[in-house]
Amino acid sequence: MSVVRMKDEVAGDRPVTGAVTGSGMDRSVATRRMPPRLKIALAAAAALIAAMLCWWFAPSAGTQSVASDRLTISPVRTGQFEDFIPLRARVTPLLTVYLDSIEGGRVERVVAEDGAMLQQGQLIAVLSNAELQLSTLARQTEVEQQINNMRSQELALAQTRLANERAILDAGLATSKAKRQYELEAPLARKGFVAGRQFKDTTDQFTFQQRQLETLRRSQNTDERLQSAQLSQQRASMQSLQSGLGIARANLDALNLRAPVAGQLSGFDIQVGQSLKPGERIAQIDSPGRNKLQAGVDEFYLGRVQVGQQARVDLAGKTYGAKVTKIYPQVQNGQFQVDLQFTGAEPENIQRGQTLQAKLTLGDPAPARLIPNGAFYNTTGGAWVFVVAPDGKSAVKRPVRLGRRNPDTIEVLDGLDAGERVITSPYTGFEDKDRLDLTAASANGKDD
Repeated sequence: MSVVRMKDEVAGDRPVTGAVTGSGMDRSVATRRMPPRLKIALAAAAALIAAMLCWWFAPSAGTQSVASDRLTISPVRTGQFEDFIPLRARVTPLLTVYLDSIEGGRVERVVAEDGAMLQQGQLIAVLSNAELQLSTLARQTEVEQQINNMRSQELALAQTRLANERAILDAGLATSKAKRQYELEAPLARKGFVAGRQFKDTTDQFTFQQRQLETLRRSQNTDERLQSAQLSQQRASMQSLQSGLGIARANLDALNLRAPVAGQLSGFDIQVGQSLKPGERIAQIDSPGRNKLQAGVDEFYLGRVQVGQQARVDLAGKTYGAKVTKIYPQVQNGQFQVDLQFTGAEPENIQRGQTLQAKLTLGDPAPARLIPNGAFYNTTGGAWVFVVAPDGKSAVKRPVRLGRRNPDTIEVLDGLDAGERVITSPYTGFEDKDRLDLTAASANGKDD
């Protein structure tokens, strides 16, 4: 076995003696490390910078970012403010008379039909009420008996008056005779031709007749006064009884239902044989061709609506004038009612219950700064608005003073200049904010 020695491929041809190792390839490299204090300082500086950036870019408590395409932005402009309120008015008859069954009864005959045009006094239906008829007859008999009794008493009083007058006449005649007898015997008694006893009797008789005549006259005056008072009371009682009898007869005649006024019969739906209760509503009669409008007005305008204010109604391309004729101040469900009457010709072919659109004028048009009426008013009450910056990137809360408003515009009294822009959409969600950052405004954003 032979051993071959290999030469090392190094510089020169010197044979390598000894074992070959890798120690000749390893060498130590010195590394430079950062001092610990410098690391702590850099970490603290980075944390401080991060905190400052967060504080700088974080939104404040009174600021909120809002997409501008969610808002309605409207300009402040100068124009004419029209002070009016819209109304939804309901057509009702100008005059309505209700027809009731006064005494009630059974329907015997129906003469008119629902919707018919009636003349005053025209027969509509006939009722029957046996109890009422018997009661009226008994009342009539009773009244006639009382009237006869009163007439008998009146006759007795007249006879008493005549008897008193006759008694006075007799007493006057007796007094005259006694006076003549006294005047005849007086001179003879002084001369002794008439006995003293006889003349004394004549004197007493004359005095008695005079006193009796005075007594009868006083009695007649007293009887006359009492009889006159009694007679007046009896006549008043007689008139009262006759009035009661007239009412009873009128109730009996009311079984024949007649139209109290001329007009159109409506709500009339009774059948033959039907029994009606006393006071039951039967129908109503509406004034023909004459109507009025009834409308509800928000209670906010209660102090501004007055009788006589003008309104206009637009219907079928025509405008009709109207005015307020009556105000009902009772507020129900936040509204009060008003009546309006046409001042000129009424619209043709309008029907009862039909709804018309009307505008009630509260004041004359006047120049003013205006902004569109929007839902923001429900939140602010007109005390403040969000005003958009000229660059359109933000909006700031600003106190303002707003005046009158109609469904379209609001009058600006103070706090806004023409050309400025305000947010008129609802302020829901940022009522407590002082500033809005408007972001991501798209081409679809609303801008009036």
